[in-house]
This record gives sequence, structure tokens and C-alpha cells, in this order.
Amino acid sequence: AKEPLAKMAELVSPITRQVSTEKWKAGTAVADINLKDVEDCLIYDRRGVSFLFKSLYQDSKSVIIFVRNFLCYSCKEYVDDLSKVPRGALEEAGIRLVVIGQSSHQHIEPFCLLTGYSHEIYVDPKRSIYLKLGMKREETFTDSALPSPHVKSGLFMGQIKSIWRAMTSPAFDFQGDLHQQGGAIIAGPGSQVYFCHFDMNRLDHMPISWLLQLAGVQQSLDFSPKPKIMHV
Repeated sequence: AKEPLAKMAELVSPITRQVSTEKWKAGTAVADINLKDVEDCLIYDRRGVSFLFKSLYQDSKSVIIFVRNFLCYSCKEYVDDLSKVPRGALEEAGIRLVVIGQSSHQHIEPFCLLTGYSHEIYVDPKRSIYLKLGMKREETFTDSALPSPHVKSGLFMGQIKSIWRAMTSPAFDFQGDLHQQGGAIIAGPGSQVYFCHFDMNRLDHMPISWLLQLAGVQQSLDFSPKPKIMHV
């Protein structure tokens, strides 16, 4: 298991800049995507039941978050904050909040227990949607790739947590391609895409409050760091 662990321990240059909402707006490029290319791709729920990807946005507006992998510490901490989004705020705005990973479906339940996430979540184990939409593989650190305001752990401790979770998982695997990056889409009803962002690296998440406001959620949400028990 030394070689896989070595892969997980690969370090990259950390980004420590703090950015404002205005910089996010100014620094975000909207990708030109066509959901017709992926509407018939299959996604799977925690029971392994398959659905067409288009079922997520056909009849309602949806905020769809693609994460790197379920072991990734930055994705885990991002979903920690997604779990704080009140269901009532989404229902009032008629918005669906969806997370998509790229592991096998067996990893969904443990990930939800770890993060407290109770909204919709599915997996794309073959990465069909990731690949067809052109999401990045490998990380790029540039001035335009802004750091996630939702990631609390530093790079070293984050890597240690990821490795520990891999070692203590019932099935030792990486719960997805380690090099695959994620993204965020606001789409629907129908195939209309309102917004799309493909992450440049593990810290390049879109701020949750900004995404929800763009989708039409009126309630103001606070994701400021508060003391809490840290899980690994």
C-alpha cells in the first residue's frame, strides 16, 4: 500500500490568499457547455439505483456540485458547509442542491455520515459527465484560480486526514480518480445553463452563498468558521 499512499501524499504549492465576493465575480470564467452532451449519462444513488443525469434539472433549477473524490479533504470540508444549507431556503426558492462524486455508490452513505450532508447526492463512477463536459484533470495553480473560503485545513493536515480516512475505510480505495477536478453548474428547468465553473485545483471552489444567490435563494447564509470537533 506504500505506492498508493505516496500518491495521496503528493504535495502542491498551497494558496493562502483571502478573496472577496467581488473578486470571485471578476475572476470566474463561465464555461461554454451543452448539457445535451451528457443528459443521458447515468448517475447512481446510495442504493446503486441509476438515473439519467437530465432528471436532476429537467423540471427545476438545480445547483449541481461536482467534487473531486470523497477522500479529498477540501471536498469534505466544502460539503461540510453544504450540509448547513437549510432545506427550507431551497424549497422556498424552488432549487435543488445536488452533489455528484465519482466513486462507487457504496461510498455515498459513509461520506454523508461524515459530513452531515442530507441533500441530494449521486455518483458518476465512470466519470462520463466529468469527461464529456471537459472538467480538468490535474491541478493548475494560477492567479485566476481562487482559494475556497470553505476549506479550513492547511495542506499538510488535510493530506494527513485524507490518508487516514483511506487507511481506515472498509474498502481501501481512493473513492475516485485522485487527479480529477470538480466544478459547479446552475441549470434548469430544461437544458438551459445559467452558470458553470470548472475548478482549476482542489481549492478553487465557488463560494456557496454566491452560488445559491445566483440560483435565486434569498436567505442569507453564514459559513464563517466556528469551533467544532474535527473528524478525520
